[in-house]
Amino acid sequence: MGTKGTAGAGRSAGKKPEHGISRRGLLIGAAVTAVGTAALAREKLEHAWWRLPGVEKPRKPGELDYARAEWIAASPANWRRADRPADYAIDRVVIHVTQGSFRGAVKVFQNPGHGAAAHYVVRKDGHVAQMIRELDVAFHAGNRAYNERSVGIEHEGFVDRPQDFTAAMYEASARLTAAICGRYDIPVDRAHIIGHVEVPGTDHTDPGPHWDWDRYLKLVRAATATGRKADV
Repeated sequence: MGTKGTAGAGRSAGKKPEHGISRRGLLIGAAVTAVGTAALAREKLEHAWWRLPGVEKPRKPGELDYARAEWIAASPANWRRADRPADYAIDRVVIHVTQGSFRGAVKVFQNPGHGAAAHYVVRKDGHVAQMIRELDVAFHAGNRAYNERSVGIEHEGFVDRPQDFTAAMYEASARLTAAICGRYDIPVDRAHIIGHVEVPGTDHTDPGPHWDWDRYLKLVRAATATGRKADV
């Protein structure tokens, strides 16, 4: 600012303006914007590698992430290809209840018009089906960010029928969750093993009030402690 009585007077030749944006500032700003745009483009590219010609990563039909599971493929319309945890870190396990039978859940997850599916389905007798690879994003949580960061496990039964949650189901599901947590270094606690009802924006209530979280986490910790190498 000029002295009193000279405000607005012309600047001497070569003197940089005291206000506004200089040419250098504009160039720096443009460079920063270009770098930011390039970083954003690179991030999008990393999350969409499968769309590039000749970059398709090899997949083996029927390949399992969990050795104790049976492979039953969900419709490709109910999940999307990814390369987790390289492109999206996995830090959650989401517990669901099917509100129906094991067979019914499998059927709807194979229906391309359903628009949703989980990675795993656990039957009352403890049988586990894997329907989507863990590296891919399943449409199970009703929240895109949570879909990208989690593995979803469905459990046969109804939320208002505590008898549906059998000992065999709890034990089999706990072994599965322990294996997932071990693979991705997920803490075994209620902040990282959550119910569908806890996903932001969801209108679901599962696994419901009869799901015994204390029992379940105790089983997951026990399975983790025993180090079941065959499950990982």
